[in-house]
Amino acid sequence: MSAPGYPGSPNHPPYPQPGQSAPPYPVPAGGYPGDPSQAPPPGFNMGHHQDQPPVMYQPGPAPGPGPDYGGQPMGMSPAPAPVGVPPGLEYLTQIDQILIHQKVELLEAFIGFETNNQYEIKNSLGQKIYKAKEKNDCCTRNCCGSLRSFDMKIKDNMDREVIRLIRPFRCVSCWCPCCLQEMEVQAPPGTTVGFVKQDWHPFLPKFSIQGPDGQTMLKLEGPCFACNCCGDVNFELTSKDGGQSIGRISKQWSGLLKEVFTDTDNFGIQFPMDLDVKMKAVLMGACFLIDFMFFEKVGEANQRSSVFS
Repeated sequence: MSAPGYPGSPNHPPYPQPGQSAPPYPVPAGGYPGDPSQAPPPGFNMGHHQDQPPVMYQPGPAPGPGPDYGGQPMGMSPAPAPVGVPPGLEYLTQIDQILIHQKVELLEAFIGFETNNQYEIKNSLGQKIYKAKEKNDCCTRNCCGSLRSFDMKIKDNMDREVIRLIRPFRCVSCWCPCCLQEMEVQAPPGTTVGFVKQDWHPFLPKFSIQGPDGQTMLKLEGPCFACNCCGDVNFELTSKDGGQSIGRISKQWSGLLKEVFTDTDNFGIQFPMDLDVKMKAVLMGACFLIDFMFFEKVGEANQRSSVFS
Protein backbone atom coordinates (compact mmCIF):
# COMPACT_ATOMS: atom_id res chain seq x y z
CA MET A 1 0.00 0.00 0.00
CA SER A 2 1.43 3.38 -0.99
CA ALA A 3 1.83 6.23 1.46
CA PRO A 4 -0.92 8.85 1.42
CA GLY A 5 -0.35 12.12 -0.40
CA TYR A 6 -0.73 15.63 1.01
CA PRO A 7 -4.25 16.31 2.31
CA GLY A 8 -6.43 17.88 -0.34
CA SER A 9 -3.87 17.20 -3.10
CA PRO A 10 -4.74 13.85 -4.64
CA ASN A 11 -2.28 14.31 -7.49
CA HIS A 12 0.66 15.33 -5.28
CA PRO A 13 3.44 12.74 -5.09
CA PRO A 14 3.54 10.79 -1.81
CA TYR A 15 5.93 11.40 1.07
CA PRO A 16 9.24 9.55 0.64
CA GLN A 17 9.28 6.18 2.34
CA PRO A 18 11.83 5.37 5.04
CA GLY A 19 15.14 4.57 3.48
CA GLN A 20 14.35 6.50 0.29
CA SER A 21 16.07 9.78 -0.57
CA ALA A 22 13.96 12.81 -1.32
CA PRO A 23 14.35 14.61 -4.67
CA PRO A 24 16.77 17.57 -4.53
CA TYR A 25 15.42 21.02 -3.76
CA PRO A 26 14.98 23.01 -7.00
CA VAL A 27 17.87 25.42 -7.61
CA PRO A 28 16.81 28.95 -8.66
CA ALA A 29 18.06 30.22 -11.97
CA GLY A 30 20.65 32.95 -12.19
CA GLY A 31 23.02 31.82 -9.45
CA TYR A 32 22.09 34.26 -6.67
CA PRO A 33 20.71 33.59 -4.08
CA GLY A 34 21.09 29.83 -4.68
CA ASP A 35 24.69 30.03 -5.83
CA PRO A 36 26.93 31.35 -3.02
CA SER A 37 29.64 32.27 -5.52
CA GLN A 38 27.30 34.86 -7.04
CA ALA A 39 26.20 36.45 -3.76
CA PRO A 40 27.30 40.05 -3.10
CA PRO A 41 29.72 40.67 -0.24
CA PRO A 42 28.28 41.48 3.22
CA GLY A 43 27.02 45.04 3.40
CA PHE A 44 26.95 45.42 -0.37
CA ASN A 45 24.64 48.25 -1.42
CA MET A 46 22.77 47.30 -4.59
CA GLY A 47 22.54 50.95 -5.64
CA HIS A 48 26.30 51.46 -5.88
CA HIS A 49 29.05 50.21 -8.11
CA GLN A 50 30.91 47.01 -7.34
CA ASP A 51 34.22 48.69 -6.62
CA GLN A 52 32.82 50.90 -3.85
CA PRO A 53 33.40 49.91 -0.21
CA PRO A 54 30.65 48.16 1.76
CA VAL A 55 28.02 50.34 3.39
CA MET A 56 28.81 50.95 7.04
CA TYR A 57 26.14 52.33 9.33
CA GLN A 58 26.63 54.54 12.33
CA PRO A 59 26.80 52.48 15.55
CA GLY A 60 23.72 52.62 17.73
CA PRO A 61 20.47 50.89 18.62
CA ALA A 62 18.93 48.81 15.85
CA PRO A 63 16.07 46.32 15.58
CA GLY A 64 16.86 43.25 17.68
CA PRO A 65 15.30 40.56 19.86
CA GLY A 66 11.93 41.41 21.34
CA PRO A 67 10.59 40.65 24.84
CA ASP A 68 9.91 37.01 23.89
CA TYR A 69 13.67 36.48 23.59
CA GLY A 70 14.69 38.37 26.70
CA GLY A 71 15.53 41.67 24.98
CA GLN A 72 14.01 45.12 24.90
CA PRO A 73 11.41 45.98 22.23
CA MET A 74 13.11 47.03 18.99
CA GLY A 75 16.51 47.42 20.62
CA MET A 76 19.82 45.71 21.11
CA SER A 77 22.95 46.31 23.12
CA PRO A 78 25.42 48.38 21.08
CA ALA A 79 28.82 46.91 20.35
CA PRO A 80 31.47 47.81 22.94
CA ALA A 81 33.26 51.04 22.08
CA PRO A 82 37.00 50.98 21.34
CA VAL A 83 39.15 52.04 24.25
CA GLY A 84 39.80 55.78 24.36
CA VAL A 85 37.11 56.72 21.82
CA PRO A 86 34.63 59.36 23.04
CA PRO A 87 31.03 58.14 22.98
CA GLY A 88 29.32 58.81 19.66
CA LEU A 89 32.58 58.95 17.67
CA GLU A 90 32.97 55.18 17.17
CA TYR A 91 31.95 55.48 13.53
CA LEU A 92 34.86 57.82 12.78
CA THR A 93 37.28 54.94 13.37
CA GLN A 94 35.92 53.24 10.23
CA ILE A 95 36.26 56.04 7.67
CA ASP A 96 38.95 58.18 6.07
CA GLN A 97 36.83 60.95 4.57
CA ILE A 98 33.83 63.10 5.44
CA LEU A 99 31.53 65.28 3.35
CA ILE A 100 29.99 68.42 4.88
CA HIS A 101 27.05 70.16 3.21
CA GLN A 102 25.69 73.46 4.47
CA LYS A 103 21.90 73.77 4.32
CA VAL A 104 20.39 76.59 2.28
CA GLU A 105 18.53 79.08 4.50
CA LEU A 106 15.75 80.72 2.45
CA LEU A 107 15.51 83.83 4.65
CA GLU A 108 19.24 84.38 4.33
CA ALA A 109 19.27 83.70 0.58
CA PHE A 110 16.46 86.14 -0.28
CA ILE A 111 16.94 89.10 2.05
CA GLY A 112 20.47 88.62 3.39
CA PHE A 113 19.35 88.25 7.03
CA GLU A 114 22.00 86.11 8.70
CA THR A 115 20.68 82.96 10.35
CA ASN A 116 22.33 80.16 12.31
CA ASN A 117 24.31 77.94 9.97
CA GLN A 118 23.26 74.31 9.73
CA TYR A 119 25.21 71.44 8.19
CA GLU A 120 24.79 67.79 7.28
CA ILE A 121 27.84 65.56 7.76
CA LYS A 122 27.93 62.48 5.54
CA ASN A 123 30.18 59.57 4.65
CA SER A 124 31.60 58.98 1.17
CA LEU A 125 28.40 57.17 0.11
CA GLY A 126 26.21 60.14 0.99
CA GLN A 127 24.75 58.63 4.18
CA LYS A 128 24.15 61.19 6.92
CA ILE A 129 26.17 60.39 10.04
CA TYR A 130 26.01 63.69 11.95
CA LYS A 131 24.29 67.06 11.86
CA ALA A 132 25.65 70.38 13.09
CA LYS A 133 23.96 73.63 14.07
CA GLU A 134 25.43 76.96 15.11
CA LYS A 135 24.11 78.58 18.29
CA ASN A 136 24.32 82.30 19.10
CA ASP A 137 22.09 85.37 19.15
CA CYS A 138 20.65 87.45 16.31
CA CYS A 139 22.64 90.57 17.19
CA THR A 140 25.96 88.70 17.14
CA ARG A 141 25.24 87.08 13.77
CA ASN A 142 24.18 90.24 11.97
CA CYS A 143 26.59 92.71 13.58
CA CYS A 144 29.77 90.63 13.69
CA GLY A 145 29.17 88.67 10.49
CA SER A 146 31.72 85.96 9.74
CA LEU A 147 33.87 87.03 12.72
CA ARG A 148 31.14 86.11 15.19
CA SER A 149 31.66 83.87 18.17
CA PHE A 150 29.48 80.79 18.47
CA ASP A 151 28.93 77.39 19.99
CA MET A 152 28.20 74.63 17.49
CA LYS A 153 26.56 71.39 18.49
CA ILE A 154 27.22 68.25 16.47
CA LYS A 155 24.68 65.47 17.02
CA ASP A 156 24.48 61.91 15.78
CA ASN A 157 21.50 60.23 14.12
CA MET A 158 19.96 59.51 17.52
CA ASP A 159 20.03 63.24 18.36
CA ARG A 160 22.79 62.86 20.97
CA GLU A 161 25.27 65.72 21.17
CA VAL A 162 28.67 64.13 20.61
CA ILE A 163 30.89 67.13 19.73
CA ARG A 164 30.79 70.79 20.71
CA LEU A 165 32.78 73.50 18.94
CA ILE A 166 33.49 76.77 20.72
CA ARG A 167 34.75 79.75 18.76
CA PRO A 168 35.57 83.00 20.63
CA PHE A 169 35.35 86.39 18.93
CA ARG A 170 38.60 87.45 17.24
CA CYS A 171 39.41 90.34 14.94
CA VAL A 172 40.95 89.48 11.58
CA SER A 173 44.18 91.19 10.54
CA CYS A 174 47.17 89.61 8.87
CA TRP A 175 49.36 92.26 10.51
CA CYS A 176 48.06 91.64 14.05
CA PRO A 177 49.36 88.33 15.42
CA CYS A 178 47.67 88.92 18.79
CA CYS A 179 44.16 88.43 17.33
CA LEU A 180 44.54 85.12 15.57
CA GLN A 181 41.56 82.81 15.13
CA GLU A 182 41.06 79.71 17.24
CA MET A 183 38.49 77.06 18.09
CA GLU A 184 38.10 74.61 20.96
CA VAL A 185 36.77 71.11 20.25
CA GLN A 186 35.04 69.10 22.99
CA ALA A 187 34.01 65.43 22.71
CA PRO A 188 31.85 64.73 24.59
CA PRO A 189 30.72 68.26 25.55
CA GLY A 190 32.73 69.43 28.55
CA THR A 191 35.82 67.36 27.70
CA THR A 192 38.39 69.18 25.56
CA VAL A 193 40.05 66.94 22.97
CA GLY A 194 41.91 69.58 20.98
CA PHE A 195 42.24 73.05 19.51
CA VAL A 196 42.50 74.64 16.09
CA LYS A 197 44.73 77.72 16.17
CA GLN A 198 45.70 80.03 13.36
CA ASP A 199 49.43 80.52 12.83
CA TRP A 200 50.55 83.99 11.89
CA HIS A 201 51.62 84.47 8.29
CA PRO A 202 51.27 87.62 6.14
CA PHE A 203 49.97 85.77 3.07
CA LEU A 204 49.16 82.10 3.67
CA PRO A 205 46.35 80.70 5.84
CA LYS A 206 48.08 78.35 8.26
CA PHE A 207 46.70 76.44 11.25
CA SER A 208 47.96 74.17 14.00
CA ILE A 209 45.89 71.14 14.97
CA GLN A 210 46.61 70.71 18.68
CA GLY A 211 45.83 68.17 21.35
CA PRO A 212 44.06 68.96 24.65
CA ASP A 213 47.37 70.01 26.20
CA GLY A 214 48.10 72.54 23.44
CA GLN A 215 50.78 70.41 21.80
CA THR A 216 50.80 70.65 18.01
CA MET A 217 49.94 67.34 16.36
CA LEU A 218 49.31 68.34 12.72
CA LYS A 219 49.58 71.34 10.41
CA LEU A 220 47.09 72.73 7.93
CA GLU A 221 48.01 75.13 5.13
CA GLY A 222 45.87 76.75 2.45
CA PRO A 223 46.61 78.66 -0.77
CA CYS A 224 47.62 82.30 -0.90
CA PHE A 225 44.17 83.34 -2.14
CA ALA A 226 41.56 81.20 -0.42
CA CYS A 227 38.75 81.80 -2.89
CA ASN A 228 37.26 79.38 -5.38
CA CYS A 229 36.79 80.78 -8.85
CA CYS A 230 35.14 77.86 -10.64
CA GLY A 231 37.29 75.32 -8.82
CA ASP A 232 38.04 73.64 -5.50
CA VAL A 233 40.23 75.18 -2.79
CA ASN A 234 42.49 72.74 -0.93
CA PHE A 235 43.97 73.10 2.54
CA GLU A 236 46.72 70.50 2.84
CA LEU A 237 47.11 68.47 6.04
CA THR A 238 50.68 67.58 7.00
CA SER A 239 52.61 66.30 9.98
CA LYS A 240 53.67 68.84 12.59
CA ASP A 241 57.03 69.36 10.86
CA GLY A 242 55.27 70.34 7.62
CA GLY A 243 56.38 67.30 5.63
CA GLN A 244 54.42 65.29 3.09
CA SER A 245 50.69 65.82 2.76
CA ILE A 246 48.62 63.16 4.56
CA GLY A 247 45.17 64.61 3.94
CA ARG A 248 43.27 67.76 3.08
CA ILE A 249 40.21 69.90 3.64
CA SER A 250 38.67 70.91 0.32
CA LYS A 251 36.14 73.67 -0.34
CA GLN A 252 34.20 72.27 -3.28
CA TRP A 253 32.84 74.39 -6.12
CA SER A 254 29.03 74.48 -5.77
CA GLY A 255 28.05 76.13 -9.04
CA LEU A 256 27.84 79.75 -10.12
CA LEU A 257 24.32 80.57 -8.89
CA LYS A 258 24.80 78.97 -5.50
CA GLU A 259 28.21 80.59 -4.97
CA VAL A 260 26.95 84.09 -5.89
CA PHE A 261 23.57 84.24 -4.20
CA THR A 262 24.14 82.18 -1.05
CA ASP A 263 26.94 81.45 1.40
CA THR A 264 26.15 77.72 1.57
CA ASP A 265 29.28 75.67 1.11
CA ASN A 266 30.31 72.07 0.50
CA PHE A 267 33.48 70.64 2.02
CA GLY A 268 35.34 67.36 1.91
CA ILE A 269 37.77 66.19 4.60
CA GLN A 270 40.33 63.45 3.94
CA PHE A 271 42.56 61.98 6.65
CA PRO A 272 44.41 58.72 7.35
CA MET A 273 42.14 55.86 8.42
CA ASP A 274 44.28 55.17 11.51
CA LEU A 275 44.39 58.82 12.65
CA ASP A 276 43.36 59.30 16.28
CA VAL A 277 39.58 59.70 16.30
CA LYS A 278 39.91 62.77 18.52
CA MET A 279 42.07 64.45 15.88
CA LYS A 280 39.44 63.59 13.27
CA ALA A 281 36.94 65.48 15.41
CA VAL A 282 39.34 68.44 15.66
CA LEU A 283 39.69 68.45 11.87
CA MET A 284 35.93 68.76 11.61
CA GLY A 285 36.22 71.85 13.80
CA ALA A 286 38.99 73.17 11.55
CA CYS A 287 36.70 72.77 8.54
CA PHE A 288 33.98 74.91 10.15
CA LEU A 289 36.52 77.55 11.19
CA ILE A 290 37.85 77.74 7.62
CA ASP A 291 34.30 78.11 6.32
CA PHE A 292 33.61 81.10 8.54
CA MET A 293 37.00 82.75 7.99
CA PHE A 294 37.26 82.55 4.22
CA PHE A 295 33.93 81.62 2.61
CA GLU A 296 31.19 82.96 4.86
CA LYS A 297 32.31 86.55 4.29
CA VAL A 298 32.53 85.95 0.53
CA GLY A 299 28.90 84.87 0.58
CA GLU A 300 27.96 87.93 2.64
CA ALA A 301 29.62 90.28 0.14
CA ASN A 302 27.90 88.56 -2.79
CA GLN A 303 24.52 88.83 -1.10
CA ARG A 304 24.95 92.53 -0.37
CA SER A 305 26.01 93.29 -3.93
CA SER A 306 23.05 91.34 -5.35
CA VAL A 307 20.59 93.13 -3.01
CA PHE A 308 21.79 96.67 -3.74
CA SER A 309 22.49 96.24 -7.45
